Amino acid sequence: MERRLKEARIGRFKPLCDFDWSWPWRCDRAAVEALMGLAFLKEADNVVLVGPNGVGKSTLAQNIAHQALIEDHTVLFTSTGQLLGDLCTLDGDAALRRRLRRFAGPELLVIDEVGYLSYSNRHADLMFEMVSRRYQVRSTLMTTNRPLAEWCEVFPNAACVVSLLERRRGDQGGWCITPRSSPSKANPRLPPGEPHSARHVNGNDAVCGGSFAVDA
Repeated sequence: MERRLKEARIGRFKPLCDFDWSWPWRCDRAAVEALMGLAFLKEADNVVLVGPNGVGKSTLAQNIAHQALIEDHTVLFTSTGQLLGDLCTLDGDAALRRRLRRFAGPELLVIDEVGYLSYSNRHADLMFEMVSRRYQVRSTLMTTNRPLAEWCEVFPNAACVVSLLERRRGDQGGWCITPRSSPSKANPRLPPGEPHSARHVNGNDAVCGGSFAVDA
């Protein structure tokens, strides 16, 4: 197990039993616990954890990845910067194909911190190629501080990113948690509203299978 943890690159993290469910106050515990059940891996569904900085998205992703390891799934955890930087430094098509196969292989690939930096069209092409290889074959979990509609600002002028965001699970279902935000010290720009609701949606409603909103 120690070797597999090292290879997965999950890093040190706070276990879910110590997670402060009162912060963020609108994190749906039942939805997170459903993710910990790993049913989405069996369907090769994808998951996006959306929320502002500092609310525990990476911690939740690390716990899900660790649970997948415990249940004998193959896992790789990486940041967006590490993933795309690694792919962009490769010389030659053969080396790039080998590295893409490596990222396509794990049953769960976690890509942390999408949206914290901006990337070029080349980065967008590589992200699309990698996710396309995994689509409906392996699950990908992403964390982001940007709503999915704003990802074109992360990958500017890249039509392939729009295609990536429009990819759906077809007839397979997915969980979608829809936030209705309220003001907070962590993000005073958020408009007032009611607490979020959780619902099960079909593939035509859910982007990349399921989107879990984790807001402050």
